[in-house]
Amino acid sequence: MAKKKKYYVVWQGVTPGIYETWAGCQLQIKGYPGARYKSFKTKEEAEAAYLGTASDHMDTRILAKGHSPESQSVKPSKADLSQFEKDIVWDSISVDAACSGNPGLMEYQGVDTKSRYQFFHQKFELGTNNIGEFLAIVHALAMFKKEGKNTPIYTDSRNAIIWVNKKKCKTTLVRNARTEKLHQVIQRAETWLKNNSWNNPILKWETKKWGEIPADFGRK
Repeated sequence: MAKKKKYYVVWQGVTPGIYETWAGCQLQIKGYPGARYKSFKTKEEAEAAYLGTASDHMDTRILAKGHSPESQSVKPSKADLSQFEKDIVWDSISVDAACSGNPGLMEYQGVDTKSRYQFFHQKFELGTNNIGEFLAIVHALAMFKKEGKNTPIYTDSRNAIIWVNKKKCKTTLVRNARTEKLHQVIQRAETWLKNNSWNNPILKWETKKWGEIPADFGRK
């Protein structure tokens, strides 16, 4: 019996997209830190999945245990871990933002520092990188507050750390119809910071020493 054709979605890899062969998919994910990918039975399912995020379609148990070569998060090599394990707090979350233009289409995410499992991911029509970095930290703080955890949070943005400590997003982004939703989210974040306390250490990711933060979108 002929093997049924599969379609492979690569959300995070050398070149994200949809691939019709496992070999083509492997070229995009092999050796790529934090690669996120999964196979689908039909092209239609793959196209629909690609419009979403990896966390919408990947089972957290599979990610955690590292099962199934076609639906897992690629973990750092043992060499990488041994090089940095004395400096990095691996039991932590890493956050980062990306912006297509400044301002432009903005998104942020939070991932497990060691496994790269994606805890959250948000997109906005128009924003700035600094806003995304700020919101990502607050998102992580609020998430851990609900869970009663003091998990450390890594960010590579000094501005975001300052803004969070001052409980104020110092953005100059114009407020209009396109940015109204984002400004409302910023206000909610500032209100949360003023009304809540936390013990989560907010740590600066040392990019020059350790490379790109695990939550990096890989678009530099």
